Amino acid sequence: MDDITQLAAVLGQHLLEARAQVSTAESCTGGGIAEAITRIPGSSAWFEAGYVTYSNRQKTQQLHVSPQLFGLVGAVSREVVEAMARGAQTNSAARFSVAVSGVAGPDGGSAEKPVGTVWICWGAAEQLIAERFHFAGDRDAVRRQTVKAALEGLIRLTAGEKPNRG
Repeated sequence: MDDITQLAAVLGQHLLEARAQVSTAESCTGGGIAEAITRIPGSSAWFEAGYVTYSNRQKTQQLHVSPQLFGLVGAVSREVVEAMARGAQTNSAARFSVAVSGVAGPDGGSAEKPVGTVWICWGAAEQLIAERFHFAGDRDAVRRQTVKAALEGLIRLTAGEKPNRG
């Protein structure tokens, strides 16, 4: 069992014990977090929904992200992942959520948001906690590190801890 599958299994145990569900809102990972979660037999007991909203239009349509945010702060921002996480929770009624948006590369980076920049937001009830990461490596490495960090944060959050390093 690889490390991501192990993390998903631990998350599942935490959610079963809490009698809670999680939903995902993903951009740069393209559904990778939801895929990791659903590798686990019985995940239907604790995985509620996964939203893959790659375009800004879908972030708005599916997750109710204000279209004005994209012009103000860009899709790869604290504000957008917070809105994505809240939208996933609201739409699915899951107690927990995670949202990711980033620049996986090899193109799309800028001086302000270079390739490897990823925002992750974890939601629990009314609480939202977001953190910016800078992952190294190629596109696959950035996406894999994002999935891993998202799951690790969910595990900490479902254990009653802070999901981020801050």
